[in-house]
Amino acid sequence: MTASNRPPSPPGRVDYVAVEESAPFRELKRKHRSFVWPLTVVFLVWYFVYVLLSSFATDFMAQRVWGDVTVGLLFGLGQFVTTFAITMGYVRYANRRLDPLSSSIRADLERTEGAS
Repeated sequence: MTASNRPPSPPGRVDYVAVEESAPFRELKRKHRSFVWPLTVVFLVWYFVYVLLSSFATDFMAQRVWGDVTVGLLFGLGQFVTTFAITMGYVRYANRRLDPLSSSIRADLERTEGAS
């Protein structure tokens, strides 16, 4: 159904389809996706490179860096570091860029519901 074929929502009720089609909500989705998708791709490439190296470049991964610490161990620990860095980066991004938009959308919805 398109917006023109949809019956209007009753007063005081929120038309969530209209909200989803609104410019602020589309902007929120665009900002979210523009951050999440590139990081997802980068992390998955990094993860699969690690898995492939550990499977097919065992001599490289077994090289000792110092003592019993190998390249493979450092790359494995790097997976954890990367995960935490991405999480902290996302939280920071969401707090600065996404939360203000979503708060504005929520406030508009609450005003609409409160009008009844």
